[in-house]
Amino acid sequence: MKVRGFRDLEVWQRGKGIALAIYQATARFPQGELYGMVAQMRRAAVSIPSNVAEGFNRFHNRDYRRFLFVALGSCGELETQVEISCDLGYLDTVSRTHLLEELDHESRMLRNLVKKLSA
Repeated sequence: MKVRGFRDLEVWQRGKGIALAIYQATARFPQGELYGMVAQMRRAAVSIPSNVAEGFNRFHNRDYRRFLFVALGSCGELETQVEISCDLGYLDTVSRTHLLEELDHESRMLRNLVKKLSA
């Protein structure tokens, strides 16, 4: 299959899925966390597919890689926030495990794409 745009990339599709899952999970967080953990997690989650898309639309692979590294950083940030949310009792262990598995897969895909663009 020919890639015509960022929407064709599995790494973007999975990133978007992570963002949607984070929005659903954080909807159940305490109201007092709306401008704290909820906002942080949602920002980091949306950053992942957004940076994949923005990088894809750049002219040079060097720029694209830079945006993929930002997306990777957001994955790490979000992993930490998922762990803390579980420790605080905002996320159950099943949700935590699922989100961390998705983030791990996304991170591996991003690293592989960076390697491919570097070759």
